[in-house]
Amino acid sequence: MEITPDHLVLFRRGFVVLNATIVYTRVVMLVLVVVAWMATRARKSDPDAPRSGWEGALDGMVSLVRSQIQEISDREGVDEYLPFVGTLFLFIAVSNVMDIVPGWHAPTGSLSTTAALAICVAVGVPLFGIREAGLKAYLHHYLSPAFFMLPFHLASEISRTVALAVRLFGNIMSGSMIVALLLAIAPLFVPVIMQMLGLLIGLIQAYIFAVLAMVYIAATVHRQEERPQEQNQ
Repeated sequence: MEITPDHLVLFRRGFVVLNATIVYTRVVMLVLVVVAWMATRARKSDPDAPRSGWEGALDGMVSLVRSQIQEISDREGVDEYLPFVGTLFLFIAVSNVMDIVPGWHAPTGSLSTTAALAICVAVGVPLFGIREAGLKAYLHHYLSPAFFMLPFHLASEISRTVALAVRLFGNIMSGSMIVALLLAIAPLFVPVIMQMLGLLIGLIQAYIFAVLAMVYIAATVHRQEERPQEQNQ
């Protein structure tokens, strides 16, 4: 039994190696692009055209993500965060939901994929903070309330990134292993129930990852907004 999709090599020729993580990641990206194109093609050619089922589903998903971002950030103008947080959620959700396809190996079951997603969050959070307050003001918080707090702030951000990657990887990998074991032990009804439970867990993990990313962004933005108020008091 393959523990992660990294161990499943689909193509090897010389130094070129394609494992399941690389291939299925590209498949998820292709699925998202095709669905987005199908949902928006009619609207681009005719702005007055009636909404299709694809467009309605995509609009509903975008509205749901936007409402969650507004609730977490406690502000109205959240469209600047929507592409980043929404893409994280959709990529993880589609990766996990496609687990119902026979032979599918969710790329989120690879630590390299979850680490890449966590690094995206680690890079995105300071970028939003810098855009909110500027580079100098953002970097100042690493030295607040005193300069010796710098290593503690850095350690906090590194541990946060590692926790994001390991949490998602552990939950997806363990769920896949449990289903595989049950298929070997009781190959009839129990695995079907576990498969449905696994899909639910996959969606929950996508939601948790996106929510945590937005929480980190909101905390950074609020911190930068509070600094001018403290300085004026």
